Amino acid sequence: MTNAQVTALQYGLIGFFALWATVLIPQLIVLHSRGRVRLRPVLTMAAVLLYATMTLAVTFLPLPGPGTKRLSQTVQLHPFQWITDIHTELLKHGLPVSDWFTTQTFQQATMNVLLFVPLGFFARTLWKRGLIGTTLIGLAASLLIEITQLTANFGTAPYVYRIFDVDDLLNNTGGAMLGWIAGALLLSLVRKPVPSMVEMQPLRRERIDLAQVR
Repeated sequence: MTNAQVTALQYGLIGFFALWATVLIPQLIVLHSRGRVRLRPVLTMAAVLLYATMTLAVTFLPLPGPGTKRLSQTVQLHPFQWITDIHTELLKHGLPVSDWFTTQTFQQATMNVLLFVPLGFFARTLWKRGLIGTTLIGLAASLLIEITQLTANFGTAPYVYRIFDVDDLLNNTGGAMLGWIAGALLLSLVRKPVPSMVEMQPLRRERIDLAQVR
């Protein structure tokens, strides 16, 4: 993890605490007005806010400074280009093919997948979306991020400092699908009926003493 990524996560964490502190009191008031303050909705809101702030932080921060070098390429439209980039990185550093998983390109691709796993998980467990709906949500969210980066944060940044990458769209969408699968598996385990004590107990055979039969 680079220093820039660590800085982005730090800002994301600060943003989470600031946003959660703003939302927490109204949420508690609403829950209290309904007669009961439950811990589950509070933790759920915290999880969603934490994911949102961290995602925004790692995708848009840090902003380019005065001495930041501009990108030579701002658009990448070749699907699965990251596979070729792994091979290029291995040759550049003189690494064997078996070390492909240690390359920065592979780690970045993995991070793009993992980044959207919580979104797919929330879509299944909280918003009750199907796989197709979750896939569309992941694609739309990823496309919005990529367009924002391509337009230099809709003109608020001095220049484009992140690449519009079609592989990011594919990896993000795939991560959302994996998150949906994880959420579906979790719900299936939680909702699995537990056998009752009557069903668990084996049937006992009663012995009849013929001598006592009258």
